[in-house]
Amino acid sequence: MAHWSPYAQELVQTARAIASPGKGILAADESTGTIGKRFEAIKLENTEPNRAAYRELLFTSPNVGEHISAVILFEETLYQSAKDGRKFVDIIKEAGLIPGIKVDKGVCAIGGTDGETFTMGLDGLLARCKQYYADGARFAKWRAVLKIGNGCPSERSIVANAEGLAQYASICQQAGLVPIVEPEILMDGDHDIEVAAAATEHVLATVYKYLEINGVLLEGSLLKPNMVCPGTGCTKKYTAADIAYYTVRTLSRTVPAAVPGITFLSGGQSEEEASLNLNAINVVDLVRPWRLTFSYGRALQASTIKAWGGKAENVAEAQKVFLGRAKANGLAQLGKYEGGEGGAGAADSLYVANYKY
Repeated sequence: MAHWSPYAQELVQTARAIASPGKGILAADESTGTIGKRFEAIKLENTEPNRAAYRELLFTSPNVGEHISAVILFEETLYQSAKDGRKFVDIIKEAGLIPGIKVDKGVCAIGGTDGETFTMGLDGLLARCKQYYADGARFAKWRAVLKIGNGCPSERSIVANAEGLAQYASICQQAGLVPIVEPEILMDGDHDIEVAAAATEHVLATVYKYLEINGVLLEGSLLKPNMVCPGTGCTKKYTAADIAYYTVRTLSRTVPAAVPGITFLSGGQSEEEASLNLNAINVVDLVRPWRLTFSYGRALQASTIKAWGGKAENVAEAQKVFLGRAKANGLAQLGKYEGGEGGAGAADSLYVANYKY
């Protein structure tokens, strides 16, 4: 039976293209407030021209499409232009990348819970998605945030966020956008990897239950989960092989093979950790029917923004740093990354407690 979306065939093609071998997603959808925090670290004023200059650096990096298949944009960025007047969305397409858009409106508290949240933005979403499609976007992203500890994630939070993600995904497909489904379980806490695996398994199983209920075309969707990692306060140490095993085992128990790609978030891992763990995930001796790749923000950009420093004379060097990190992750998707890209700085922690963007 054919899927109800008039865009079904296009959705499948787009999802497959994003999940191309040796490539992943650049998550450049930081809100104005979040990019401002990054600029504070390099003592740069958070202005629209400075935000545009930084995004231009990323999108115009030479041969950026070699290891990047798609870019997630914040709404402001979708409508910005480069210094030469070309729209960013056109620059992205000309580089062979697929432009996408963050469509959620942040989170609000779920009353009666221990600080758990629900993601907002369903009101008016269909009209916004249709407009984004008309303006060049071909996929979307919606982030749900869950946490572990003190009875969390509660069933109430899990179901509320799973249903929200499913409704978002269905609306996206109605408007021609491939939905990236992102149920992020934060790394905050002192729990071990077994606890993280159990929580992630339950959350993902619930998400896919509600995606099925809402008639979402799985072949025209992507998943953006956390890797299964211990809490940042956990005293027991785990290897990349451990993280790979628990991550792929969890996915194999919950994510249908019809999903073409799983694009991991970095979740506060250092740049090097994110690459090494992705590599381990792609060589672990478990069945992996989906393309396992990256959708990194901080883990692709932290060293780049430091190298740039807000100075035009540093653009070429910053682009070199960015492309080096992109190559590392592209190789990791293929299980061929041996480590060492970016030197000692790539091992710096990028963890932020209760991360918001």
